Amino acid sequence: MAILTVENLRVRFKTPFGAVYALRGIDFELAKGQTLGLVGETGCGKSVTGRSIMRLLDDNAQVTHGRIIFEDKDLLQVDDGEMRRIRGNRIAMIFQDPSAALNPLFTIGQQINDVLRAHASNTREGRQSQIVELLASVGLPDPAQMADVYPHQLSGGQQQRAMIAQSLAAQPDVIIADEPTTALDVTIQAQILDLLRTLQRERAISVILITHDLGIVAETCQHVVVLYAGRVVETGSVAAIFADPQHPYTQGLLAALPRPGSRGADLTVIPGSVPSGLERIAGCAFAPRCEHVMDRCRGHQPALAEIGSAHQSACFLHEASGDG
Repeated sequence: MAILTVENLRVRFKTPFGAVYALRGIDFELAKGQTLGLVGETGCGKSVTGRSIMRLLDDNAQVTHGRIIFEDKDLLQVDDGEMRRIRGNRIAMIFQDPSAALNPLFTIGQQINDVLRAHASNTREGRQSQIVELLASVGLPDPAQMADVYPHQLSGGQQQRAMIAQSLAAQPDVIIADEPTTALDVTIQAQILDLLRTLQRERAISVILITHDLGIVAETCQHVVVLYAGRVVETGSVAAIFADPQHPYTQGLLAALPRPGSRGADLTVIPGSVPSGLERIAGCAFAPRCEHVMDRCRGHQPALAEIGSAHQSACFLHEASGDG
C-alpha cells in the first residue's frame, strides 16, 4: 500500500538564461515500510524531487504540473501551516551536507529540542530525556554530553548521526535521505547505511534514498527509480533491475560499477553528459549518449512500458525486440 505517490511532477526554475526544466514528469510510489532508491547522475532531478516533496524549493522554482499524495492529501495544495505540521513531523529529510544543514550557533540538543517542541507535547524534562535517547539510538557515544556540544565539535560521521537523530525526533512516517553519505569516508559510509537500515526496520519507516551510487542501492533498497534529465527511465525491484537492466542508461550505470578482480582495468564510462535543462527535449533525452539510438528516438519520447512484473522501462528498443 502506497504511503506517498508522486504523479506527473514537473518543475522548472527561472534563471537569467531562461527556464531550466528540472523535472519533466516524474511518477513513482513509495510503499509503507519500503526503502526506495532514486538514482541518477548529478543534474537528473533527484534532489529537486526530494525538495519538491518537502516543499523546500528555492524561490525561483515553479511546480507547473503534478500531484504529491501523502495519505490522501496533495502536499502541493495544502496551506503553509499544514505543510509545516507535516514537514519534520510526518515527513523528515536528511540533507547531504550536515555541516551546512546543522545550525553552528546552537548545540545539537537545542536543535533536536526545537523539533520536539514544535511537533510533540512533552515537558521540558521529557524532551531532554528523549534527546538523550535519540542520540543513543543513532550510536553516538556519551549521548548526554553530545547533546551539549556544537556541530563543529563533531566529526563528519557524528554530524550525520546527529542529523539522523533530529530527523527521527517527531517519529516520522517517511524519511527522505539526500545523498546521506557523500562527504564521508568508506568506513563511515557503511556505518551510516547500516544505521539507516536498522532504524528503518525497527521503526517501519518508509525511506526515499537519493543517491548516484547503485552499489548503495543494492545494499539498502527494495525498489529503485532511475532518473535521467528529469524523467523516469526505468523502475522496478532492485532484484529485477540488477539482474536484467533494460534501459541503456541503467545498463551504463551498472557497467560503470567497479567489479571484483578488475583492479587496474579502466572503468566503463557513459560518453557525454546530462542535458542542461535549458532546452526542451523532443525525443529521448538519452539519445545523444546512447549506442543503440534510432531515428525515432530523436523525435519521440518513449513512454514507460511494462517489461515484467513491477518492472518498467522507457525505451523503444523493447518495441523493436517485441518486448513490452
